[in-house]
Amino acid sequence: SLYSATIDRKIINESKRKMTDLYSKFFGSSGTNDNPPDLFSFRRNNNINKTFSEDDYYSNIEALADNNVYPMRQKRGYLSILFSIMQILILLLMMIKGGLAPLNVNPMVGPYPETLDNWGAKDTEKIVHDGEWWRIFPCPVFLHAGVFHLLGNISVQLDMGAFFEREWGSLVWFIIYAGSGIGSSILSVCIIPDSISVGSSGAVCGLFGAKLAELLILKLNRYSSSTVEERIGHVIRREQLVHILINVVIVGAFSFIPFVDWAAHLGGFISGITIGIVFFSCMIRQPVLLYSCVMVGIVLTISVFSWGIRSMYGK
Repeated sequence: SLYSATIDRKIINESKRKMTDLYSKFFGSSGTNDNPPDLFSFRRNNNINKTFSEDDYYSNIEALADNNVYPMRQKRGYLSILFSIMQILILLLMMIKGGLAPLNVNPMVGPYPETLDNWGAKDTEKIVHDGEWWRIFPCPVFLHAGVFHLLGNISVQLDMGAFFEREWGSLVWFIIYAGSGIGSSILSVCIIPDSISVGSSGAVCGLFGAKLAELLILKLNRYSSSTVEERIGHVIRREQLVHILINVVIVGAFSFIPFVDWAAHLGGFISGITIGIVFFSCMIRQPVLLYSCVMVGIVLTISVFSWGIRSMYGK
């Protein structure tokens, strides 16, 4: 399938050795080459209640990936980095050209609302009646209400977002990111039509939704854990699920600050799930289940976007 990793026997044997060393270094257990220790059972069996911080968690996964124990499609999250740089520069340009708004106008330490609108923020009236489609995508995704809003979004985008890009590849990542950004703006227009809004958090929530879809599909896939890489991947994905839920809550906390709305986050998350089902169904090994899940994903994606577009122009 599109997402299967082709690894020859020499690489697998080398990965087994690296896996043992890395688990010993990071998790405090050596295990064996053929039976790597499970992080959760090791803690339970040895009565260890060590708590790993989020930084520890990601340094562990990064090390596993960098040492080819956990296979990646690419070495860096290139688009995640590029988009973050663009978002920083755009905010700086907006504040230089339009000025810095007082805190009682914009508590996020950023430009005036008029500046955001002039640069392409989501504005229902201009989208629906003036045909300014770029206010759905890409403009809102690259604009932010202020410094605090930007830092909150790009910190997640450069952390988990970049890691997902390394897992999926830049093309799949971009399609999910863009599709989620479009879905977030459409739902925002439908539910909160009277406000302008900006931010990449809807697209980022879509990445979380797609990852959730991937984890659910792998659950359906009768995971065999026949190789060391698959067993390690299984452990990593279980912890990823917890961190996805935590980060969705964190991003959701930004839903109620000025110029940012909860509808965009919800729209991005739902869009990410439906698009993710389409892409990650390719990992399913059973042909009947594969085609069934792909069709379900396509139908859900078309239905969600069709409903959104009809509702948007019906207002």
